[in-house]
Amino acid sequence: MSVPVVAVTRQIPSPGIAPLQQAGFEVRYRDVDAACPTAELAELVGPAAGLFCLLSERVDAALLDAAPNLRIVANMAVGFDNIDVPACTERGVMVTNTPDVLTDATADLTWALLLAVARRIGEGERLVRAGGWSGWRPGELLGTSLGGKTLGIFGMGKIGSAVARRAVGFEMDVIYHNRRVVPGSSAAYVSFADLLARSDVLVLNAPSTAETRQVIDAAALGAMKHTALLVNTARGPLVDEAALVDALRSGVIAGAGLDVYEAEPAVHPGLRELDNVVLLPHLGSATHEARAAMVQLACDNLVAVLNGELPLSSVTSLR
Repeated sequence: MSVPVVAVTRQIPSPGIAPLQQAGFEVRYRDVDAACPTAELAELVGPAAGLFCLLSERVDAALLDAAPNLRIVANMAVGFDNIDVPACTERGVMVTNTPDVLTDATADLTWALLLAVARRIGEGERLVRAGGWSGWRPGELLGTSLGGKTLGIFGMGKIGSAVARRAVGFEMDVIYHNRRVVPGSSAAYVSFADLLARSDVLVLNAPSTAETRQVIDAAALGAMKHTALLVNTARGPLVDEAALVDALRSGVIAGAGLDVYEAEPAVHPGLRELDNVVLLPHLGSATHEARAAMVQLACDNLVAVLNGELPLSSVTSLR
């Protein structure tokens, strides 16, 4: 029997490709820390039975047609909007993701971003670095206290629920809107309109779908409190960035914190010009522990499927 070929689209952190090599696979590893161009991706994946990819690679029908032996696409992410899942299902290709292992890291980052926006950390850090700080002043860079405020969560999955649990320490009231009511949640389910109207801080934790695309548009922003803060650590397309720039400039809302963007790595130029927005380079799961666990889970899924077993975490089902 021939040895299964696994294509890895870009450089990955430890444990790297070691689990795949230990499983006896032939690994075609693109050891480059950058997204794989389309033509190169097709060549890389062509003979592969397994594909280890990231959000930076688009897996569509054309790529699948170029890889007739492909049996599994293992995405190193919770989301999988970079993958044409129906096209994979039609061809009998399993799609897996890496849920759970990055929940806490992303929830922690959400709170770091939330606090940075509320307490104007970015502005203060820039002031000190630029040598513009002249000493303590009672009215300088006044921020917003969180105690007793309302935290709104759009998307109450595992990450949203973890964000909600962390609000207890800040004595915040937590409300949420989701596709369905979450059993056992201590947070209160509300309509989307109520979520916008009542939230002092609105955190986005929903996946990117046709339904959620630009769910935060000019109308949604206009329905929020003028003092409200918006935090997005989910997917960039949930927010209309042009509308957000207008809202931040005109005081429709008070501030925002973004870890993701509509057309990554591009960022709307208006966002970079504003002081009342904190911008991060997609750091949600960026801890040594979380990224190592994501790599391991993606590799474990590849090993399982290519050995004729069920994966640990799947988006689709084998026919």
